[in-house]
This record gives sequence, C-alpha cells and structure tokens, in this order.
Amino acid sequence: MKLGVICDGISRDLAHSLKVMNEFGLKYAELQFVGDKEVGDHSKQEISGIKALLDQYSAPVSCLSRHIFAGMTSNNKPGDTLHTTHMDALKRVIDMAHELNSPLVRIMSSKKEQILWGQNGAERWNVAHGAWDSLPPLIAPAVELAKAEGVKLVVETGNGTMVNSNYTARKLIDDLNAKDTLQVLWDPANNCWCHELAYPDGYNELKGGYLGHVHIKDVFVDTPRATLEVREMGQGQLAHLFKPMADAMRADAYDGVVSFESVYHCGDGDFEAGFRRCVNLFKKHFG
Repeated sequence: MKLGVICDGISRDLAHSLKVMNEFGLKYAELQFVGDKEVGDHSKQEISGIKALLDQYSAPVSCLSRHIFAGMTSNNKPGDTLHTTHMDALKRVIDMAHELNSPLVRIMSSKKEQILWGQNGAERWNVAHGAWDSLPPLIAPAVELAKAEGVKLVVETGNGTMVNSNYTARKLIDDLNAKDTLQVLWDPANNCWCHELAYPDGYNELKGGYLGHVHIKDVFVDTPRATLEVREMGQGQLAHLFKPMADAMRADAYDGVVSFESVYHCGDGDFEAGFRRCVNLFKKHFG
C-alpha cells in the first residue's frame, strides 16, 4: 500500500520531516502544520518554498489536513460568522491543494452530542434533538465548493466530533448524497473512544467506495475516566487488529494512502523518538 506520514508529527520543520520520511522509505507527505502555520495560512512565497522541498525529496502530498469545521456546534448555522470563517479557510486550503497537487483536503465536523438517535423512550428523554440534522447543512457548502474546484474532501472520524465513527461518517455522506466528492478519513484509534470495533465492524461500514484516506496510531481509551493514552504501536488496544485491517484493505484493493500519525512519545515529549519506535511495525503491517 501507499505509505506516508503526517509530517508535523515528526517536526514542524518540513525539511527535517521529509529527511526522516526518506530515511524510512515513506513516500507520501500529509501536511497539517508547516512551520508556525496551519495549512491554508501560508503565503504564496511560503507555498512555493514548501513545493520546492517536496520536489527535492520526491514526496507527493497525500492530503492537506486543516481543522475545517472543528469547534463548531449544533447551534451554528450555514453562513454565520464562524461557518463563514471556516469556509474562507477551506477556500485557501483548496487553493494550496491546487498548488501542491494534493488530491485530498481534510475536514472535520462539529462538536459531538452524545445521543443522536433513540427509541422506546430515549427518543423523548435522551436524544439531542436536531443535533444531527444541523450537520449536513454545515457541510453541504464545502461539498459544493470542492466539487466546483475538482478536489475531494475527506471527513475525519474524530475525537469529540459529531462524526466519530465510520457509521456516522458514512451516514453523513449518504445524507448529502456526496460519495463522489466526500469520503471517509478513517482514524480507527479515534473511533476507539466510541467503542466502534475497527475490524470487522468499522471496516465493513466503509465498503462500497467510502474509504478515502487512513490515519494509523495506537491508543488505549478509558471512557468512564475520560482518559486517552497514546501508546507505542502494538502496545494499545488496536495491536491485534492492525494485521486484519491491512489484509482487508489489500484484499479490497484500497489505492489510497495510509498515513502514520506520530503522536506518541515515551513521556519525554520527543515525538520524533516516538516515531522511530513505531514506524517499523507500521511498515510491517501496512507496507
């Protein structure tokens, strides 16, 4: 499979990240923060410098990953001040995607309401009425913009966001009838928080052309204690699932990129050292 890394997980110094990627034979660069700026905030001159570095290391961009729509709530409406701010940022990221030949742009979703649907009494007493229905109208203008600009969006299954499982990601795409423009950025470690089993349950939700991009890391979640621990790859609750997940993607001829998300450190804050401890197992499973 096509392997890459979210570069700022190694370092926000892109030249250094690309050098480390090259050392381990990872080809595809996912850009989130470069230097002190998030993608979409760089000047034309800075983007030219980024492109020159990518060309120097022969590293195609897999995805531009700004936190579009993160922090919004079910009280936000299309066209309000916050939504307009995010849409303006999305336009800038899409412009950057054209400059860097990035096929994908990442979006997020608004903040999570815990219970979206229910029955046998829960629909009256427990459901956050209207929360889910508020989401598709917020995302629809982004889909139309991407369609007009000829790029694809991927919505990440995120911690604390309305789309926090492959089930909800697929439902959003279906509700928008947008599978040609919007696909799922599957982060199975994030989905652990809502207890969606990565394989086979989560993976099966993506069959039929919904999977657009993948993030890989390992975690241990303790939902009752509201605690998340990032773990060295192979030491968390996904350890026994990486191989069947990778095998399934190969069997289904997944042709997107699998990005390693280097957010682990050993307690010393050294994320590059954490990357080096994990990357060989990542390559073993997904390479």
